[in-house]
Amino acid sequence: MLRKTEFARRRRQLMSRMGDYSIAILPTAPVRQRNRDIDHPYRPDSDFYYLTGFAEPEAVAVIIPGREHGEYILFCRERDAARETWDGLRAGLEGAREIYGANDSFPISDIDEILPGLLEKRNRVYYAMGCNQDFDQQVMNWIKQLRRQSRSGVHAPSEFIALDQMLHEMRLFKSAAEVKVMCEAAAISSAAHLAAMRHCRAGLYEYQLEGEITYQMQQRGGRHVAYPSIVGGGGNGCILHYTDNNKKLRNGDLVLIDAGAEYDYYAADITRTFPVSGRFTAEQRAIYVLVLKAQQAAMAEVKPGNHWNQPHEAAVRVLTKGLVELGLLKGRVATLIRKEGYKQFYLHRTGHWLGMDVHDVGEYKIGDVWRLFEPGMVLTIEPGLYIPAESKNVDKRWWNIGVRIEDNLLVTKEGHRVLTTAPREIAEIEAIMNGKHPSESA
Repeated sequence: MLRKTEFARRRRQLMSRMGDYSIAILPTAPVRQRNRDIDHPYRPDSDFYYLTGFAEPEAVAVIIPGREHGEYILFCRERDAARETWDGLRAGLEGAREIYGANDSFPISDIDEILPGLLEKRNRVYYAMGCNQDFDQQVMNWIKQLRRQSRSGVHAPSEFIALDQMLHEMRLFKSAAEVKVMCEAAAISSAAHLAAMRHCRAGLYEYQLEGEITYQMQQRGGRHVAYPSIVGGGGNGCILHYTDNNKKLRNGDLVLIDAGAEYDYYAADITRTFPVSGRFTAEQRAIYVLVLKAQQAAMAEVKPGNHWNQPHEAAVRVLTKGLVELGLLKGRVATLIRKEGYKQFYLHRTGHWLGMDVHDVGEYKIGDVWRLFEPGMVLTIEPGLYIPAESKNVDKRWWNIGVRIEDNLLVTKEGHRVLTTAPREIAEIEAIMNGKHPSESA
């Protein structure tokens, strides 16, 4: 778990960037209704949690550099014995200060009375406009209230700056404490994928394999999945965001699992593809080997000084050349790359940033130029090939083969470090699935 000092360090870093006569306002996420009187399990807004470590709903953080009576203010729910009997304990105003490090705290019900006074005499407001329409309106009402008092000498802020842009640049670079948490998320998820390989057999429903991997994550401390798990057998593995997970697994098919745990609000994101029977067919093996080579080529490009698109370019070169050699594409490799002929079988990019959100924040380009890798960035590398049934000009023996291999990488000073350890070599996968691989502790 991240310590209180980690959140305090982030707030100090933000304030140093904000400058004098400024204020930042961050509401947390609202409670989301699932159906009728049942809500979805609550998760705080990632930006809000990044600065506060506070996981309760109905809260607003206010950061005011140089404020005499405290630079970090937290509006939150008060203690309420009756409601806590139904819904669980609350930190309350005292807990906001003692547990979560707020310099000052106020009831969330009093925010309309107090916030305008905090905005007064500030020139710049840092706020993520457009993320929460109801709260946007509330902020505008506070500004209008101050402007109506201008003849009385009240000074209203004159400049709005996108807080999310500044925060997301901070979030892109992981601290040592964050890396430690992400390594744990990766370890939990890797072990769950290994367990899924051992558990897999023909006749299971996809959701039963999903249940096994979720169970294994939770047993290891990954209380929540980082995103809806994809468990696609056969042709379902060719559907990029398949989540129905309701078909039976069949011998002769591959199964593609894209699943990761969230641990202490940080995500892992792993994809593994393996044969339901425990043995790859010749065609499955050929596609799998090609995707693995593409991943290895892409990983080799992840190092400081290289730009974001170089791993994707490397993967595309390997995949296109291999598809030509297998007879699935026809033509010159360079021409096929230029005309994006590979997109018949490879539709997506080769990776994305990873952090508190599975598709994490951070710019991929600075202006019109691809961003350079720097130490502390964490990303996925996930090439794939997908050949659904009825694919144009493709022999039937290749149909319904979908392969994706995805791992999580930390950019280091020397190059990169792979955080995920789930097996990806064919020999190891087949040995595990046929009970010949040394067992690991649960």
